[in-house]
Order: sequence, then structure tokens, then C-alpha cells
Amino acid sequence: MLLEKGQKLLFIGDSITDCERQRPDGEGLFFALGKGYVALVDALLQAVYPELGIRVVNKGNSGNTVRDLYKRWQEDVLDQKPDWLSIMIGINDVWRQYDTPFIPEWHVYAEEYEETLRNLVNQTKPHLKGLILMTPFYLEPNPEDKMRKTMDEYGAIVKKVAADTGAVFIDTQAAFNVVLQELYPATLAWDRVHPTYAGHMVLARAFLKEIGFEWGRA
Repeated sequence: MLLEKGQKLLFIGDSITDCERQRPDGEGLFFALGKGYVALVDALLQAVYPELGIRVVNKGNSGNTVRDLYKRWQEDVLDQKPDWLSIMIGINDVWRQYDTPFIPEWHVYAEEYEETLRNLVNQTKPHLKGLILMTPFYLEPNPEDKMRKTMDEYGAIVKKVAADTGAVFIDTQAAFNVVLQELYPATLAWDRVHPTYAGHMVLARAFLKEIGFEWGRA
């Protein structure tokens, strides 16, 4: 597995990462890590790799775009000095273009999205042991749906940035697409964005797969 003993793993993103995590720290007991994929990843790391003592921190903020991450990056990432950093952002960057089409100042278009994400990655990666980039997703099985199509374009940007910077890449949309072959989208997310517990497990599995987690480890 990529993670090593005593390392600090920090997750940052929007509401999918946030999931009611504790303020201000986002770590500790009693659902301090929230009720989503971050907590699931932490629980599985503790249960399967207890000897590693991985420290997990959740710095997700509901409603955030990559523009918002940029504003809080120093305090919520750089000052935290993580060994590993996982970024999943982009859903609101796309969603605001569709649910509030008449408020353009809330929209983060592809060019700004890529430029800002690259800036954050480039200034942070030299301080990390490892970086993980997760795509945004939309739980709509039709790839020609307008919002799904735009989300896929932002996912392609994440893939390109990951390839250019040597980051671990996680295609969350691809992980959901497998499950969407069997389940109606509302089963995984009532609004096709905020996952159920099963949806968060899809995210946790995709994450753990890419860091080399051994599910059958004794």
C-alpha cells in the first residue's frame, strides 16, 4: 500500500467530502470525520492496517468550488503539513452553471478550474509524500445529459493534471458508472450528487483500490 506508518492523510473538497464533519479540526472521535467516504476510508485503514496508525483529517466544506479551496488553502492544507493530500472538487463548479444559470459570478468555467487546480497542485506537491486527485461526478447514466457531459469534461481536466504532475488519479465517475448499470440514480443519490451511504462506499472503494489497499489482508 502507498501509505506508510504514521503518515497524515488530509482530504479536502466540497459537501461530498464534508458530510457533517467536525469544525474546525475535522478529526477525532464521534463522527469528527463526517458520515461519508472519508470516515469509511479511515475506518477501513484502522481495521485492516492498525499497525500503520494513519492519521486522517477531513477539511471538506459544503458548497465549495475550486475558487473557494484557493482562498482557504494556506490554513486548511499547507499549515496542516499533511504527508498525503486527496483533492476532490468540481461538482459545484459545474452545478452552479445549471442550477443558477443567471448568476454567472458563481460559475467556475473550465479554464479557471484547470488553472486554479494546477496552481494548488504545483505549490503543494513539493511538500507532500503523495497527492491523490479524484474527479467530480454526476450520477446520471446518460453521458449526453448536459450536466453529465460538462462534469465529464471537468473530470478529464483532473485526469490531465494528475498525469502532468504524477499524482494518483481516481475516476469516481467510472466507479459509479459500474453500479449505475444495475441501480437507478436515486438509489445512490436523491439529487444525483449527494450520495447515500452505499454511494459513499463506492467512493471509498475507488479510493482504496488506487492506493493499493488489500481487502483480504489478515
